Amino acid sequence: MEAKPGGIWELVMHGPGGTDYPNKSVFVEIVKPERIVFRHLEPVHCFQMTMTFEERSGKTLLTWRMLFDTAAECERIKRYVPTVDQQNFDRLEAHLRQSSVNR
Repeated sequence: MEAKPGGIWELVMHGPGGTDYPNKSVFVEIVKPERIVFRHLEPVHCFQMTMTFEERSGKTLLTWRMLFDTAAECERIKRYVPTVDQQNFDRLEAHLRQSSVNR
């Protein structure tokens, strides 16, 4: 992962049935500590992700927005995106909790 504008992020998601799903994105904008924007390029769907971070009473509010190239693309994947995103948020929360314990 090259976390800088123009940097590439490649990862492989592992499905429950053992299928691997390679993914590729490019970072569009990184404004510390406010915003990260990247463009998911392939292979199955394309979208732009914007994540904003806002301090609220000593905690961080994360806003997660996915902008799809077409309404049809959004319709095609919206049935599973909330479940997958929740899994990602749960993993992030566990990571942040563990990181704060190790300080």
